Amino acid sequence: MPYILSIVTFLPLVGALILLGTRLASKSADAAAPAARWIALITTLATLAVAVVLVAAFDASSTAYQFVEYVPWFAGIAYHLGVDGISILFVLLTAFLMPICIVASWRSIEHRVVEYMIAFLVLETLVIGVFTALDLYLFYVFFEGGLVPMFLIIGIWGGQNRIYAAYKFFLYTLLGSVLMLAAMLYMTRAAGTSSIPELAQFGFDPLTQQLLWLAFFASFAVKMPMWPVHTWLPDAHVQAPTAGSVILAGILLKLGGYGFLRFNLPMFPEASELFAPLVMVLSVIAIIYTSLVAFRQTDIKKLIAYSSVAHMGFVTMGIFAGNEQGVQGAVFQMISHGLISGALFLCVGVIYDRMHTREIAFYGGLTSRMPWYAAIFLMFTMANVGLPGTSGFIGEILTMAGAYGYSTWVAFGAAFGVILSAVYALTLYRNVMFGEITNPKLKGIADIDRRELGVFVPLIIGTIWLGVQPGAVLDLTEGSVNALVATYRAAIGG
Repeated sequence: MPYILSIVTFLPLVGALILLGTRLASKSADAAAPAARWIALITTLATLAVAVVLVAAFDASSTAYQFVEYVPWFAGIAYHLGVDGISILFVLLTAFLMPICIVASWRSIEHRVVEYMIAFLVLETLVIGVFTALDLYLFYVFFEGGLVPMFLIIGIWGGQNRIYAAYKFFLYTLLGSVLMLAAMLYMTRAAGTSSIPELAQFGFDPLTQQLLWLAFFASFAVKMPMWPVHTWLPDAHVQAPTAGSVILAGILLKLGGYGFLRFNLPMFPEASELFAPLVMVLSVIAIIYTSLVAFRQTDIKKLIAYSSVAHMGFVTMGIFAGNEQGVQGAVFQMISHGLISGALFLCVGVIYDRMHTREIAFYGGLTSRMPWYAAIFLMFTMANVGLPGTSGFIGEILTMAGAYGYSTWVAFGAAFGVILSAVYALTLYRNVMFGEITNPKLKGIADIDRRELGVFVPLIIGTIWLGVQPGAVLDLTEGSVNALVATYRAAIGG
């Protein structure tokens, strides 16, 4: 299937250009808004259809990159695309969440609608580009380019302190990436190529590996984000519009984990083994500390944001365990978290659109007024704490199994974090949903409508389906993960 990766990558950008033309041709921004919503939705659905075709045509038994496109560009840099069993799932996840975000924004975004939709479509192209790029500098362009539309989404359509949150998000992630760019320049000069597959085969000496590993780690740790460079995330989540939070938690946080799998582990295996204890300590701290911080939050969105930091701790723990269970679990956890955290932020958006507050103390007793909403919120709360039968359980149990193979103490710390996650999640649910309605403003609140239900249904199906049929993910990733782990173990003599 020639050029299918280019199509799935740049189709959203084509939609953005159509939107731009519509805006220029219309007499006013308000006149173009209805058409903009439909154009954005159709574009994202078309991108999802191409992504589904891509996955259907993927050969899971092969460990090589597939659908490869290679065109020399300039100065040794090439337009080089390809996917393996790991990256193809993130392409599908991105394409799956984008139309949900468009529908979720249908009524909540009322000003500068065209520009909002353009920002989301451009962001989709840049994020998919990260997962398909096989050239070092092409990867960097997509990786850093995604900062711009997300910066605008938070800064223009965000909350009261949106400017502060947008700048904090931008500066944190950009500063971390400066070291990565310097490392890329050195790697290209040393290896004589900017091809990611070729660099993965190039043997850097141990000292060089350590320096390069730290440079890449600085960028990806902020992007995850790992403790203690996580402080930008709660601010960004609280201020971002609902769909912005869905994309931020569902997709953008996965860029860091994907970077570890694509660069740190395969290219710098000896350094990865050396720094693994550091990563494990930071991961366990993230799981336990941010769970305790989440318990003390008064803002629902901020609580879920800290929950995301804790769940990303399981991802880093699984990756640097360096075994098949850990890496498989890390990939599964990222896919699962994309569905569950996205759904939880959508749940917050439902009541925020009605009451215009996210304060936990404002609510209480919603079960009597919003039974369908209460059931959906309960389902995703249970998935978030790893209830068996949901995708959250599979990701956590696999990463903990991988961590147990590395260290029993690390696995114990992670298991303790699971208990804490149940404490803050169930406390949140009790305070918001149960009891008597004491706030008279809540007595007229309406349950979810058909549009909102339509947004949740795909996420419910995905979460339960992956919980009872994890092979849908694990079978796709098995070949690429086993090859990655085998290469890593051979390099460290394990």
